Amino acid sequence: MSNRHKIGEVAERTGLSLRTIRYYEEVGLVRPTARTDGGFRLFTDDDVARLEVLKGMKPLGFSLDEMRELVDVLDGHGGADGRSSEATLAEFHARAVDRCASLRRKLASAEALTEDLGRRLEGGRG
Repeated sequence: MSNRHKIGEVAERTGLSLRTIRYYEEVGLVRPTARTDGGFRLFTDDDVARLEVLKGMKPLGFSLDEMRELVDVLDGHGGADGRSSEATLAEFHARAVDRCASLRRKLASAEALTEDLGRRLEGGRG
């Protein structure tokens, strides 16, 4: 049986805020597996893994619907619109690759600006 973790431990393990985890629960992206007698949410290791997937999708700009679709496929529920799980995973992989490339271009631009500003700063100290 999987370990059960309270929301604070899950937040610490995943780096997600309590607010984000509660929001993901509210919109149906994750559900606590159980609750304590006192009403505290309990998450399994599988729930934590699901949250890690969602966390990785967030900086890539995936929508809540896209997040839901991917975690459903990863949970073995098949692809949307009758597509196979494999086809859906391939599509998400391609989108993730494209979005990572876009982020790398943005990071390179930001780093170039940072270097330029550093050179200007050093040049002004003479």
